[in-house]
Amino acid sequence: MNAVEQLGQNQLAGFILVLARVSPLFLLAPPFSSKMVPARARGIIAVAFAIGLAPVALRGQSVPGEVLVLAGLALKEVLVGLGFALALACLFAAFATAGSILDTTIGFSFGSLVDPITDVASGQMVQVYSMVAIAVFIAIDGDAWVIQGLAKTYEIVPLLKMPSLSALTAGAVSEFAGILVSALEVAAPVILALLLTDVSFGVVSRVVPQLNVFAVGFPIKIVVGLLVVGVSLPFVGGWLSDQLQLSVESALGSLRLG
Repeated sequence: MNAVEQLGQNQLAGFILVLARVSPLFLLAPPFSSKMVPARARGIIAVAFAIGLAPVALRGQSVPGEVLVLAGLALKEVLVGLGFALALACLFAAFATAGSILDTTIGFSFGSLVDPITDVASGQMVQVYSMVAIAVFIAIDGDAWVIQGLAKTYEIVPLLKMPSLSALTAGAVSEFAGILVSALEVAAPVILALLLTDVSFGVVSRVVPQLNVFAVGFPIKIVVGLLVVGVSLPFVGGWLSDQLQLSVESALGSLRLG
């Protein structure tokens, strides 16, 4: 009976630690943290993930039952989960940034709506790119990649080992620094098309000074922008598929034993 009780306590402690590592994924990383999913449903899914990953994480390890030791291990697990979830969050932040750049360039930033993904006010193109990113993520089974990557973190940093804080910090800085670059890569075709449109109207305004460029240019820029966005979306889907793999790999690369 004592052995059974100790085994039950070990599994419960392991479940708590796994849940601490899984939880940041449902707080930071879309689509797991999407406001369209009720908080109670996200909590249930996180618990289900923790139940499934607990046997993989334990693997015969004995988790200490002391409260202070368990609290320290849980805090460490949260840090590891944040380091992994941040890579995915930055990837979707790049799409939102690309949409924000295009909203300003096209002129949609004059009117903003509430984004259902983040529950904050944003422009139309931010919502378009956010929804496209979610749709492509689901279509390519991105959730399976993320779960496999999360399970692999236990091979790199086991439950009872401490990660390298310097590696986690360097990985976070690298992910944040890559948001703007990734956003420009996503929005580059549309930005180039709109830049050529502005140059064309500049030439026309010099040739025909009587033409009201602002009255004519605004609707044409909208048409050109939406047309190029529609043409470039299939390539954006392929870019997301490749970048998702790189994000998971970079997240795993930032996890090292301290």
